[in-house]
Amino acid sequence: MNFLRRRLSDSSFVANLPNGYMMDLQRPDNSTSSPVSPAMERKHPQPPQPSHSSSAGTSIFSSISSAMKQTTQAAAGLIDHSVSPAPSVAQKPKILLVIDDAHTDWAKYFQGKKVNGEFDIRVEQAEFSELNLAAYVTGGCMVDMQVMRNGTKVVRSFKPDFVLIRQHAYSMALGEDFRSLIIGLQYGGIHTVNSLYSIYNFCSKPWVFSQLIKIFNSLGPAKFPLVEQTFFPSHKQMLTTPNFPVVVKLGHAHAGMGKVKVENQHDFRDMASIVAMAKTYATTEPFIDSKYDIRIQKIGSNYKAYMRTSISGNWKANTGSAMLEQIAMTERYRLWADACAEMFGGLDICAVKAVHSKDGKDYIIEVMDSSMPLIGEHVEEDRQLIADLVVSKMTQLVITAGSTPSPLRPWPPQVQPASMKSQTGPQLGQLSQPRPPPQGGPRQPQGSQPARTNAPPQQRLSPQGQQPQSPQSTSPQQQRSPGSPQQVRSATGSSPVQASKAGVFPPQQPRPPAQGRAPSQPSPTETSKQQATPHPHLNKSQSLTNTFSISESSQRGNANEDEAKAETIRNLRKSFASLFSD
Repeated sequence: MNFLRRRLSDSSFVANLPNGYMMDLQRPDNSTSSPVSPAMERKHPQPPQPSHSSSAGTSIFSSISSAMKQTTQAAAGLIDHSVSPAPSVAQKPKILLVIDDAHTDWAKYFQGKKVNGEFDIRVEQAEFSELNLAAYVTGGCMVDMQVMRNGTKVVRSFKPDFVLIRQHAYSMALGEDFRSLIIGLQYGGIHTVNSLYSIYNFCSKPWVFSQLIKIFNSLGPAKFPLVEQTFFPSHKQMLTTPNFPVVVKLGHAHAGMGKVKVENQHDFRDMASIVAMAKTYATTEPFIDSKYDIRIQKIGSNYKAYMRTSISGNWKANTGSAMLEQIAMTERYRLWADACAEMFGGLDICAVKAVHSKDGKDYIIEVMDSSMPLIGEHVEEDRQLIADLVVSKMTQLVITAGSTPSPLRPWPPQVQPASMKSQTGPQLGQLSQPRPPPQGGPRQPQGSQPARTNAPPQQRLSPQGQQPQSPQSTSPQQQRSPGSPQQVRSATGSSPVQASKAGVFPPQQPRPPAQGRAPSQPSPTETSKQQATPHPHLNKSQSLTNTFSISESSQRGNANEDEAKAETIRNLRKSFASLFSD
């Protein structure tokens, strides 16, 4: 205690401090716990106290001890500093490409919506015929769009983050084949509604009907009544059919196109010649004298059922005048929609078409994907449901992409079993990072480490972190002194940067003994391991600075932690200034 009083009363101690050590004391401090500045003390001088007062020495000693404790805790990351929130950075909007005709403005249905609550949505809408693209292995997919807006040709290029497909990618009747664009989107790794895999499979109606046959064989004709259909790969097999009248469907077409009602054998042969000229496949199914058509649509988890009755008398209910009304959704209809929604890995949007005959029987004839037309009085509601479904899929994609490992963002550390914790836990607690040497002097020696000297050698993990390696199997180059950085990194199995990311802070270096106090005698083993001795010409200000130096891992923390630690050290310097001022 007498030594502290003599040392702190020496004015040469402050003069020996490095230049600029007290420069940041002029910064204003709003903290209520900061000590009184020297200027305030000079304005309000206090009566001098006896130099040998035990109470004054105790107060000074307690102030230094408290400041040193706060600095040590701040370096170890134990103090929870309140950090002001960083200014928000504007996120780049997500680009949604909607493939649909210009009759529906999809931008208004996505207005005000955000992906994961933080990303805006920029809608780009065009038809298949107005798009072109180029896909790359690592560069994703670049889409070129040329559209006409109010008589003006608009040309844009962008990389879509998500695609909503509301058009048929292939139609033999219109001579439109955009399957190459579907392949390009798949090549570029673009996510869509419905999936590109299902959309490509829906480019052939007989291929889709084969999936209905699988459902029919699984559920049975009572739960899933499928119409009887015959497939002919070419005209050569179209010789005859057992029953008439039949409906002949040529190739892949939509909206009632390519469908012909055949009454007898002679008309059937004429139809076979038409198929030969078309150079395509054909299907036949018995004609059903329908009372009305049934359509069950599913958008996400929303179901609707409609009944359409022809008024014009046409055998095609979707041709001519018809009356449409919504009917109750039964469990039977829900089963049809759910069974068809499992096709090709899952359909987010689908519709099942069936025919109700005059004898009271139902026959499922077709299933449609996300390109289905919306009908009824709830078209606006259905479009809003599709928009909500797309936003949900985009949010799920953002969350999934955030958990995907990458070289810059590895997987979070997993919980280790108890056996692994017993092996690796003591090693992390016993490691200590070497203190950086002061300028102009050699490296400081390691402090006393009785725990590492007396403890048996621990197993350390291999660089892959899977197989433990014994110390005897290591090379001579790896058997270094306990204070070398190579030994510290090899024992932890990761670099200091990885250790700081995992939140592991090594314990602080032992404080050097004060002058006048006998230091503890190191053991013979430690004496043999120490390679350097303290420099005799280091002044006390450098020793004091090295005492509060933090470890290498804590210095590599984020900017908020560094600012908090710097603030703590600045408060400590202010405490010293108030103590050392005259």
